[in-house]
Amino acid sequence: MAVFLGVTGISFAAFPLSKVFPLALAQAVASGAVGAFLVDRIIRKQLGHLLVKASSSQSEPKENAIHSKNIGLLSDFAGPKGTQLEIVYGVFGYMQILSACFMSFAHGGNDVSNAIGPLAAALSILHGGASGAEIVIPVDVLAWGGFGIVAGLMMWGYRVIATIGKKITELTPTRGFAAEFAAASVVLVASKLGLPISATHTLVGAVMGVGFARGLNSVRAETVREIVVSWVVTIPVGAIFAVFYTWIMTKLLSYIL
Repeated sequence: MAVFLGVTGISFAAFPLSKVFPLALAQAVASGAVGAFLVDRIIRKQLGHLLVKASSSQSEPKENAIHSKNIGLLSDFAGPKGTQLEIVYGVFGYMQILSACFMSFAHGGNDVSNAIGPLAAALSILHGGASGAEIVIPVDVLAWGGFGIVAGLMMWGYRVIATIGKKITELTPTRGFAAEFAAASVVLVASKLGLPISATHTLVGAVMGVGFARGLNSVRAETVREIVVSWVVTIPVGAIFAVFYTWIMTKLLSYIL
């Protein structure tokens, strides 16, 4: 179901196959169904031995197979144990690869656009563009933006990966999938609406939400405090540096010209 929704959403929002709404929706649903079927076949092929093992252990007493546990803000429920838990983690291990790709797609669609936005305005002025609606960005400029985000990930991204993956709350394949899928859905909708949001902030909020679902004490308060402070600080600091750089560039150009 998650693969169906993700592929359908991307096909309809990002790669519409037709300009006619009913036809585009039908084609997106068909693409989602094909993607879900293929992923289902792959997962069943990889985890077939566990499925056989689980079916053979269904005759065990319920008290050995079911364990009631408290997950904080949600009500108690019978969680999987043993082979069932291994199957769940195995399935979502594959699913999280897809959700990470979904999040990366949404991240690039929004955050690269944030970086290219000022450059797009400058190029529009240089080419005599009349309004923002007429801005057309060359593909090579977008490629440079994508290269920059990949280079930053390779050089310094491991720090953010460590913070989100380990320092906020304890993540499992199911929790990681839930956080990535939720964040990617929000970012993709924002990109479709033309809203320049932060994909990283959205993902941090989703990871915090996964932690809060298990209880308020499941989220590390000191890490959240540092992240929130950084969110508050970066906006005015970025504005101050922009004012400073603009003043420097204005002075230099006045002397040169």
